[in-house]
Amino acid sequence: MLGPGIIWMALAQGSGELIWWPYIVAKYGLAFLFLLIPACIIQFPLTFEIGRYTILTGEGIFRGFFRLNKWYGGALWLLFTVSFLWFGAFATAGGTAIARLTNFPTDWQPRSQTLFWAQVSIIFFTVAILYAKTAYRLIEWVMKIVASISIVGMAVACSHPSVRSHLGEFLQGLIWPDFNEMQKFQAADAEQLLTAITFAGLGGFWTLFYSYWIKEKGAGMASYMVPMTGFRGHRVSLHGGAGTLPAQDAESTSRLKSWYRYLALETWIGILGNLATTLMTCLLAFVLLHPEKQLPEQFEIAVVQSQFFAVSWGDAGRLLFLFIAGAFLADTWLATVDCVSRIHLDALESIWPEFSKQDQRTWYYGIVLALAGVTSVTMYLEPPGTLILLSAVIGIFGTVSYSLGLIFLNHVVLRRQLAPAQKSSRWSMALLIFVALCYLALAIGYLIVKFIHF
Repeated sequence: MLGPGIIWMALAQGSGELIWWPYIVAKYGLAFLFLLIPACIIQFPLTFEIGRYTILTGEGIFRGFFRLNKWYGGALWLLFTVSFLWFGAFATAGGTAIARLTNFPTDWQPRSQTLFWAQVSIIFFTVAILYAKTAYRLIEWVMKIVASISIVGMAVACSHPSVRSHLGEFLQGLIWPDFNEMQKFQAADAEQLLTAITFAGLGGFWTLFYSYWIKEKGAGMASYMVPMTGFRGHRVSLHGGAGTLPAQDAESTSRLKSWYRYLALETWIGILGNLATTLMTCLLAFVLLHPEKQLPEQFEIAVVQSQFFAVSWGDAGRLLFLFIAGAFLADTWLATVDCVSRIHLDALESIWPEFSKQDQRTWYYGIVLALAGVTSVTMYLEPPGTLILLSAVIGIFGTVSYSLGLIFLNHVVLRRQLAPAQKSSRWSMALLIFVALCYLALAIGYLIVKFIHF
């Protein structure tokens, strides 16, 4: 059954691990590293609760938001849609690595080479989705391979003597910040820092994807639903009806506990796996990039990090890293286009119930093609880092919005309909409220740093 947590970890590696935390560490050293572990751990209550809704109902989380209130769900969907107009930037970020790796097309400028490879990757993965028997299995297979190679490569690079010699100083930075470097912080990097903290795991609207991976895996009540490639399953109602929620008996209560153990395991795999690899990239960025202030940005956003592997394997390692980074960032587009399409279908069915009578498979493919077209256009507007940051800033305000809805959805609406032994604890609700307040504080802090304090 393991899979959603690995996808969670691999998709998170495509932004926070490979781009923004290396950027912050390369520029400011150990000034903000102490925020990394809390930024990762704080995502557990939120991610678990998103998966918990699907475990209990078999539905995608966006369907739940529409059940709370159609206007609330519609506003959230609109914000979500705007946020994901720009995710072609991840294909562009991967294109920067492949362009440096191949130097093809020859005689083209780096920007043109990058956009060429970004377009090639979008076309390749669009065709893969259209021809795959099960889109989820394709994504899980790709993510497992790329994540495994990345973890092994990073571990070997960190074992190099020149890197290990800085380990003590680095570990100290996890607890005690470098205040001298912190004083050099520039307001122009507010988005980068916000994105590094928020996207230390998935972050933003991306965290909602977890619900759809749990659903496709068939965990909990989702085992009664037809996988999304078939698209047609029974409709689950929160307002009554046989089989809508786990039954009120001892066997079901025991089974529900086993579902929660599984969900907790998947969630920790994603969070702790991503934390481990992010720590390794930060260590490498501190040792190799910070002394020379080499920053991953513009059309080298996934290029300068190639020194991570070069420290152990020279030019061959540099080329290997460029290949892995290109694959990682490009397959981020693959996983994203799949989940964004699913969420749009969820929203359309919630708004227009008659839509469920349509051929959902055809609509899914149509939305995938539409998103491929939109992202192929928007990726030309700005360098990839700028577009990723724009999506992240929108996402942090979206996180605040959907966290509030999730509190009410899981701890009020669902809680009323479960047996006493199955009800969520007050502690879990308190943790979710705490997380929502933390993200609210991050959003307010960003506005202060960006527009008021400096």
